Amino acid sequence: MLTRLVVLTWLALMVPVHAQPTERFEAFLGDFRSEAVAAGVNGVFYDSIISGLTPDPRVPNLVETQPEFTTPIWDYLDSRISSGRIERGKTAMARQAELFAAVSQAYGVDPYVLGAIWGMETDYGAVLSNDNLIRPIVRSLATVAWQRRSRFVEDKADFIAALKLAAANGGVSPVGSWAGAMGHLQVNPSNVLAHGTDGDGDGRVDLHASLADALVTSAIYLRRLGYQPGLDWGFEVVVPDSFDYLLASREQLRPISFFAERGIVRVSNRQFADLSTPVFLYVPAGRSGPKFLMTANYLVFKGYNFSDSYAMAVAHLTDRLKGGGPFVTPWPRNTQFPDLAQRQAIQQALKQLGHYDGAVDGRIGPITQAAYARFQAQRGEIADGFVTRAAFESLSAAVR
Repeated sequence: MLTRLVVLTWLALMVPVHAQPTERFEAFLGDFRSEAVAAGVNGVFYDSIISGLTPDPRVPNLVETQPEFTTPIWDYLDSRISSGRIERGKTAMARQAELFAAVSQAYGVDPYVLGAIWGMETDYGAVLSNDNLIRPIVRSLATVAWQRRSRFVEDKADFIAALKLAAANGGVSPVGSWAGAMGHLQVNPSNVLAHGTDGDGDGRVDLHASLADALVTSAIYLRRLGYQPGLDWGFEVVVPDSFDYLLASREQLRPISFFAERGIVRVSNRQFADLSTPVFLYVPAGRSGPKFLMTANYLVFKGYNFSDSYAMAVAHLTDRLKGGGPFVTPWPRNTQFPDLAQRQAIQQALKQLGHYDGAVDGRIGPITQAAYARFQAQRGEIADGFVTRAAFESLSAAVR
């Protein structure tokens, strides 16, 4: 899966391109030739594969900035971890039990983690036969690179990787998502080149046709991202009212004992197996929602796809496939969130007040949340960093 701020939401694949870059597609491809050749793509092959190529109209519009609203993490989880997906996953993993066991034993990755990624990415392979969702990635990535050519180096790298994979495939473009992610567990072309492995021994690497190739490739990729065998992703916990939420920073992992000494316990009277395990406190929905002590393996999930909602979904689906239940603490589902303009105003206000030095892009991630927590602490509030509509109102008043 792409290591970037892109969550592969299948419904988004059908959104047409409304606004186009000023440079014509053909001119962009012509200009890009020298960059591709410098990166190792044969010039004659490049000319051949782009001949007659047109933008893919099914690639979501990545240029036009449209108003967007925060998708609460609980809505994200609800839509991706349904009872049906859990049951389909258990059935699919049972059917491939020998393969999952072999890959797990060889590479040290929890088979249920691989099963969760498989379920999240392609619904256990079900979408791979859908031509509306899976299409030649050279065209898709040419469109993506064209749309965002001035901003995203990774788009160009994946376009070049797709060209190299096509060349190795006899000149035929591999297939994948609109963003170029390939196979059962959706690995982007650059990482297919770096980590792609023949898992079934047929002498080829085909993440689309071979589940074995896909599982082994993703297992190797996860290990190279830092996945630690035998380490859980994290633990749902109860945090005392007196806890200082400014300690909820992923910049520094501390042993579980550090948090236990400050009154944090596991839910339902469960016990920590090893108090020396390094963790950080994650409060995705503030003091009123579920809270977690996360290990380094959770951050590896974010390396697979740079989204906390995605990483949380993989973590939770892993547990559900093992037979675990839902989170104990309910989500604060009545929370009101700021829209895009308000989120940008929040970041601008935090910048003006000296708490934030990041981009004013409306993307509320850990950096913005930490900045808002500092603002809360300065005002004597519980500094949980949960950015809601109330945060916009408080910050607007603070900078008037």
